[in-house]
This record gives sequence, structure tokens and C-alpha cells, in this order.
Amino acid sequence: MSKHLRNIFPVSSKLLPKQFWQNSFELTKPDNFPERVADYALQVQMPGFLPDLAKVELARYQLTQNDKVVLSASSDEYQVNPSLTLVQVNWQLLPLLTGVESSPKPDPQILLFWRHPQGGREREEQATPADLLALKTVVEQLSPEAVAEETKQPVGLIDAALDRAVRRGLIVAPPSKLRRNLSEFPAPTTTPEKYLEAKTFTLQWHITNTCDLHCRHCYDRSLRSDVGLEQGLNILDQMRSFCRQHQVGGQVTFSGGNPFLHPDFPELYQAAHERNLNLAILGNPVSETQLDEVLQITRPAFYQVSLEGLEEHNDLIRGKGNFKSVLNFLDLLKERQVYSMVMLTMTQANLNQVLPLAEILRDRVDLFTFNRLAMVGEGANLESPGATEYKTFVEDYLQACRHNPVMALKDNLINIKLEQNKQSLFGGCTGFGCGAAFNFVSLLPDGQIHACRKLPSLIGDINHQTLAEIYHSTAAKSYRQGCHDCADCRLRANCGGCLAVTYGWGLDPLKEKDPGCFLRMN
Repeated sequence: MSKHLRNIFPVSSKLLPKQFWQNSFELTKPDNFPERVADYALQVQMPGFLPDLAKVELARYQLTQNDKVVLSASSDEYQVNPSLTLVQVNWQLLPLLTGVESSPKPDPQILLFWRHPQGGREREEQATPADLLALKTVVEQLSPEAVAEETKQPVGLIDAALDRAVRRGLIVAPPSKLRRNLSEFPAPTTTPEKYLEAKTFTLQWHITNTCDLHCRHCYDRSLRSDVGLEQGLNILDQMRSFCRQHQVGGQVTFSGGNPFLHPDFPELYQAAHERNLNLAILGNPVSETQLDEVLQITRPAFYQVSLEGLEEHNDLIRGKGNFKSVLNFLDLLKERQVYSMVMLTMTQANLNQVLPLAEILRDRVDLFTFNRLAMVGEGANLESPGATEYKTFVEDYLQACRHNPVMALKDNLINIKLEQNKQSLFGGCTGFGCGAAFNFVSLLPDGQIHACRKLPSLIGDINHQTLAEIYHSTAAKSYRQGCHDCADCRLRANCGGCLAVTYGWGLDPLKEKDPGCFLRMN
């Protein structure tokens, strides 16, 4: 038994005096060992941290014997990871346990020992105040709102503590409730789980239609009243509530028009941050002062701007001087360490400029991609590429991607060529093929919610309905199901074409397939 105990308590056993082992401890069980050490410490002089060290080593040993790990909670409630053990100590012991030669210093703390649900890796760390707050919230079955009121903190900080505890595996969360129905995809019976369950829901929020540009392919130049501050705060509360109810992370992507032209943009950005919502910006170049104002609140996950080809063509579409303005702004984003993205709207006219533009952007942007033009609004005056031209372009684009790391994949139809090349498919436009009304919706300044901003796809009005009611409406479900012609396609889960492009060609996007589809072309 002595040898067995020395294996379980390798560090403390080396530090205990020989007299300790000469006593009758042969029958001591591991669970009783720390108590025996504590009793012995009362009789003889020995390092004061040894009883705590024995407790910690016991927790380590018990963790190796504990395989109680689950991947998701069995109910709608959060659960503490059943493998988790908390050990309260009065010394800094983790450095000693990890092989660092040190003399522990007095420092009251709580240590955590657990297996991470993903992979079962054993973990040990000192608990942070946020960890303890999250565990208290779950153990006592408190609502984040109640904890926020008790602690006088924004509720988003409580949400963030819970989310962090889930990521670290201390707490096990219920699965996402945003799931694809397999009956929607009768052909691909082995659809990977990652294409069926959304972990994040995005609100693409057009807070204003006011814009400092007048692009020739603009989808909507209609006059719509800006969202008011009070209504905006209510929307953010609904967004937070929707995401908590559906067990997903939330992202608010601020757009317009130009969101910086909304008089309350900084306040709305701040409010979204306080609700633990991930933030992103789709906009135009702005001044250093304007950018720094939002960076003082929090850095966005990304800032996306647009270019429509090389300088002459881009400025024809977006206005004289825009090309240089965007390049200069990309340099500013890099200087401020903001993840930058450039989106191109592909037309028949700029098809041959995409790859040269990608080369210009190679060292200036973090990610470059494109969408095909939806011939909607003023975009109806331009032409989207046909299937034959687009098929050839995709072949060239995939080849160029091998040598340019900023080039990314977005358009759903690229999966056709990937399959033909026997390459791995990707998630398409939103990570779920066409994710319209599934993992994102578009909210317009006047409260209308559309399945996708690029085509008229009204599914509700947040002035008269809640976000949850709109999401679960019959109209939203029809857009989630997608077009009838794609229902039996083996690529449906990753593709579904582009409903907006289909609409722009004068077709019914819920019935007829994307005319750019080249799946059955030779």
C-alpha cells in the first residue's frame, strides 16, 4: 500500500519525512491520505503546504479514474461537468505539480480539475472569479438576469462567463436548437453534423439606409426611417434572448447604408457589446477618429468593405476615388489590428478582374471573396454571369486560391467543382449552404426582417412581432427549406444555390434552381 500511495502522491510523498512512512500507514486508503498528512502535520514540524498538496494530488488521481464526461446537457438547463472537482487550498501549488522547482507561497485559491467534454483531455487550472460566478449560476439554477442584478454587472458579462465556462468544459450546455431537418435533404443521407446544426446566429442589421456612396448595383435605395435608439436597445434585448433560448452564440453585423452615418451607432455598438453579442461591421471607409471610437468599445470580429474590380471599373461602380480610399482604409485596419475583409459583387463586366484584384490585395487584406450579382434594385441594370462563363471562372479561381492565401470560398456553387475535383466540400455562403432564415436574417432600418438582404424576402416585422416569432414563422420556414428543384440534390446541405441570383433572373427562388448552377454541364 505504501508503494501504491507513493505512486498516487508522487510529489508530496517525496517531501514527507521518513518518519511519516515508518508509522502504520499501510492500510491507509488514498481518500484518507490527505487527512492523515494533516493529522501528522499537527504532531511534527513540516512544510505547511503539504496537507494541501496531498489534497491536490488526490484530486489529480481521482480525475484519472473518472470518465464521467458528457458532450451536451440532457435538458434545456446548463449542467456542471460531472468530472469537475474543486479543491480549496492556501498555497500556490500548480507550479510545483507541473515540475517547476519552487517553494510554494501562501495564496488562498480554488483549483479546478476536470476532463474536457471534447476529447476527454485532463485539465487543471486556478479558478477565476468568472469561473466561480458561472458555476454558482448553474449550481444554484440562477438566471443570468438575476445574477446581473445581484452583482450590479451588465447581463452580458454573466452570459460571457457562462460561455467561457462552456468553451473550457467546466459547464456542459444544451445542444443548439437551430438544426436543419434531415427531411429537407432527402438525397444526402450522410450529411455531416456540422452542416445541420448552427452554433451561431447572425443578425445582419441595416440600421440606416443613409449612405455616402451611390453604387450602380445597390439592392435598395428606398427611403426608410433609421432605427431609433430605444427601439434599437429593445431589438438587442430580443437578439440576446433569442440566442440564449436557442442555445447559440449571437453576432450582430452592423451595416447600412453606412452604419457610421446613424447618429446613435456608437451607442448601439456599445449596447450590443454589453449584451455579449459578437460584433462585425459591413461598411465603407471611415476616418481614423470614427474607427477609433468603436475600437475603444471593442474590436469587431471583422470589418468588411467592398471593391468591384480594378480601379477604373471599381470607381465606375462605386464612385471616383473609391478604389484608393478603400486601399488606404485597409492599411488603417491593418495598423489597428482589425481583421479586414473585401467583398466583390461579381458581374459579367468584372469577371476577368477578380483574380488581378486578388493579387493587389494579397498583402493588404486578411480575406477576399465574392458574391454573384443579384439583379435586384439598381443591380437590375447590370448582368450576372451565366453558367458557362461562371463554371470556367470557378476553375480558374480554385487554381489561383492555391497560391494566394487571402482568397476565400463563399459562393455555394463552388462546391460543384470541389466535388468534381474530389476535394472536400465547404459550408458555402453561410457555412450551411444558403443560410437564409436559418443561421442569419437581415433586419432593415424600419423593422422589416428579410430572409436575405439581396432579394425581397419579407418574413416579418419586429415592430409587431418578436424575433423568435418571426424566425419560427411559416414564411421563414419556406426560405429555410430553399428551392424545390434543389431538394433532391446531393449537394443541398452545402449549396442550395443563391436565392437572390435566381430572383434577379426573374425566376421563383423557392421553386426554381439557381440559373448559374453548372452541376449537370459537361
